[in-house]
Amino acid sequence: MARNVVQPIIRKKKRRGGDDAHHGGAWKIAYADFVTAMMAFFLLMWLINVTSPEQKTGIAEYFNPITVSQRTAGSGGVLDGTSVSQPGPLTSASSQITAIDPRLTFAPPNDNTSKSQANQNDGKQSGGKVTDEDVEKAIKEREQKQFEAVADKLRKSVADFPELKGLLDNLIIDETPEGLRIQLVDRDDRPMFALGSAEPYDYTRQLLGLVAQAIADLPNKVSIRGHTDSLAYAPGKTYDNWNLSSERALASRRAMLEAGLIEARIEGVVGRADRDPLFPDRPDDPRNRRISIILLHEAGAGGTATTGTTAAAVEDQTAAPVGPDVPAAPAETH
Repeated sequence: MARNVVQPIIRKKKRRGGDDAHHGGAWKIAYADFVTAMMAFFLLMWLINVTSPEQKTGIAEYFNPITVSQRTAGSGGVLDGTSVSQPGPLTSASSQITAIDPRLTFAPPNDNTSKSQANQNDGKQSGGKVTDEDVEKAIKEREQKQFEAVADKLRKSVADFPELKGLLDNLIIDETPEGLRIQLVDRDDRPMFALGSAEPYDYTRQLLGLVAQAIADLPNKVSIRGHTDSLAYAPGKTYDNWNLSSERALASRRAMLEAGLIEARIEGVVGRADRDPLFPDRPDDPRNRRISIILLHEAGAGGTATTGTTAAAVEDQTAAPVGPDVPAAPAETH
């Protein structure tokens, strides 16, 4: 008799595909909300850090719909007599408006001295009328400080260049009724130009570039003048000291423009020949051969911003045409 064999029951479980994947994109929305909240939180922290207590108070009052001000005036009405201004007449000192002369508002970039001076002027004038004398005095004081800063900056810049350090003796800086005068003078051992030539040496170009950089931030107009000594050309020469001084002034102008000086600031380029010696008692002194760069006073600062004539119009009876097409005739001195 055969035995009854119990067959095992086998169950097959089939897993549906995709159970191990993520459960939709809901987590992305939650994460985006979290990032947005954190950004808003850090923005709030930054605003709290950069605002002053007065600004915070103003913001709080803006979002307060209950009251606008703790002061009351009058009675009844839509605003219930509330006032957003100080009590008292409208002509009180706290609400007085003072006209400020526009010439006091200019301050060159990064000029802390000028900003401080302007603030002092506003403080002095907030209680009264501004007079022309106050304006002129303020401009003079500001301009004096700017000129002193330019002189110090230029001397330091020259001293910082080892190859130009020896040219400090060629640099003369002083003030004239016209403005700040920067002069590049010749020395026997270190001339600014080749003998009888309007072509500057390389170190002369560098020095002119430093001058242009030192005055770049100021608004003052610039006058460039060329000078020679009293040594004359040989008789019969059509090229003379007027030509030479004018062309040297023009060459200096080109060098300063190449160094970044704005062309519109140049008020005049003048050749003076030997008519304005630095040492009148020594007309043949080499230091009379020089280039003068004058930072002119602003209008209203004790001087005018217009001076001199252009190189093409220097004394009609002796001046020759000046320009790039005029060839430099051979010279014997200067």
